[in-house]
Amino acid sequence: QVQLVESGGGLVQPGGSLRLSCAASGSIFRYAMGWYRLAPGKQRELVARIAASGSTNYADSVKGRFTVSRDNARNTVYLQMYNLKPEDTAVYRCKAEGYSDSARFVEVWGQGTLVTVSS
Repeated sequence: QVQLVESGGGLVQPGGSLRLSCAASGSIFRYAMGWYRLAPGKQRELVARIAASGSTNYADSVKGRFTVSRDNARNTVYLQMYNLKPEDTAVYRCKAEGYSDSARFVEVWGQGTLVTVSS
């Protein structure tokens, strides 16, 4: 089963940028990949998702500021974040979901990376 490892989080000032990466241990081309975040006192939120086809969707709160992309050759998904705001502070996790080549439904989460937006 594929494993996911996120990286790229850290402390950034409001208005700054970060790029998160989600590296998979195996092929991800079959899977939809999503970035989710969990902030203290809030429910988990889908931030951005990129389908196996490459189509994308975003939470309204990040549209125009975040971009999700995938590099299937590198088995990696990215979340480019611009104009970060304090309310973007959260643990960001990626998820892979879809059917494997053996027709088994797969849903795998990474461990998360912390993004803190603060001056």
